[in-house]
Amino acid sequence: MYQTLPTACGFLRLPQVLSLYPVSKSTWWKGVAEGRYPKPVKLGERATAWRTEDIFDLIEATTTKDAA
Repeated sequence: MYQTLPTACGFLRLPQVLSLYPVSKSTWWKGVAEGRYPKPVKLGERATAWRTEDIFDLIEATTTKDAA
């Protein structure tokens, strides 16, 4: 199956976020609550997503911090 990376604009659902930033669901939600990870956007009553740009910024900040 061919999978492409998301574009720099738009939204990512939790499975997509976790495929790019591999932590467990509980670790992710704890990080959101503590402010370590970006806050989600409610797309509907039962739909939550994150801005793609926020996730890419998190990944870049993490890799930059690890490289230093």
